[in-house]
Amino acid sequence: MSRSPLSVILLCFAAIYVIWGTTFLGITLMLRTIPPYIGGMLRFLLAAGVLYAWLRTRTRRPFAGLPLAGTALCGVLLTGMGNGFIIWAQTALPSGITALFVGSLPVWILLQNWWFFSHRPPRLLAVLGVAFGMAGIVVLSWHAESFAGAVRPIHVIAVLVAELAWGLGTLLQPRIIDAGRVAPFTCLQMLIGAGFQGLMALLDREWLGFVPAHVSLQSILALAYLVVFGSVIAFNCYAFLVARVAAQKIATYALVNPVIALALGALVLGERITPAAVLSTVLVLVGVGLVLLARDRVARPVGPPALAAARRPL
Repeated sequence: MSRSPLSVILLCFAAIYVIWGTTFLGITLMLRTIPPYIGGMLRFLLAAGVLYAWLRTRTRRPFAGLPLAGTALCGVLLTGMGNGFIIWAQTALPSGITALFVGSLPVWILLQNWWFFSHRPPRLLAVLGVAFGMAGIVVLSWHAESFAGAVRPIHVIAVLVAELAWGLGTLLQPRIIDAGRVAPFTCLQMLIGAGFQGLMALLDREWLGFVPAHVSLQSILALAYLVVFGSVIAFNCYAFLVARVAAQKIATYALVNPVIALALGALVLGERITPAAVLSTVLVLVGVGLVLLARDRVARPVGPPALAAARRPL
C-alpha cells in the first residue's frame, strides 16, 4: 500500500461498496419512465462525454493509437451487452435479485479464465466456491417467479448472458490495452457500448413509444445518479484503489453490493425477501468468498471498474 492517507483509502472503499450497491435501485427508478436500452445508452453516452472532456484537458487526441477492433469488441461485451442486458432484465427482475445474480460474477470469471485463457485448473477452494455459487444461481433461477410474478425465463437468461459477456470482455481487456491507456480505452468503449444499446433500442422498438416529455423527474435524477456516481465517481475511486491496494481486498465489494441492493430493494421498493432469496444469498456470497480467497492462482488482478472482473458494470 502506498503512503496515501488511510482516510482517503477508506472513503474510496466506501464509495465502491455503497455506490455500486445502490445502482440497481437507481436503474429501477430510471426504468419507471425511461426504456431500458435508451436509459443505458444515455448513461454511457453522458459518462463518456464527461470522461472525454477530462481527457481533452490532458491531450488533444485521447483516442490516438487505441486498437479500434479490440476496443469495439470490449465495448459491445462490457457496456453494451454486459450493462444493457442487465438493465433490460431488471424490467421484470427485482433489483436485489438482479444484484445477487451479478454478485456471482467472480465465479463466472474464474470458469472463463480456466477454460479459455489460463487453462489451469483452480484450487480445491475455488472449485468449492464455484459449486456454492452455481447452487445459488440454480435456486435463484428455479424460484425466479416467486420473486416477481412477471418474470420469464428470458429475463434470467439475459442476466446470465450479460455476466458471460462482461466476464469475457474483462479477460480480454488486459490483452488488448496496457494500463497506461486505460482511461481513453474506457471512454471509447463506453461510447461504443452506448451505440450498441441505441441499436438494441431500435430493434426492441423502444423509440416508437418513447416520449421525452413524459419522463419523470425521478427517472432523470436516477439517470444522473448513474452517470455521475455509478459511472464517473466510482470509476475514479476504483482506479485509485487499484494502484494502492491488493486486488483481492478490493474485490470484497462483490460480497457487499448484493447485500446493499437486497436491503434497498426491500426498504425502498417493497421487494420481497423470500426464504429462497435468503438461501440464494448465502450460497452465492459463500461461493464468491471462496473464489476470491483462491483468486491468486486462477486469474490475474483485473483493471479499471468499467472493465473489472469482480465489478458490477451497472
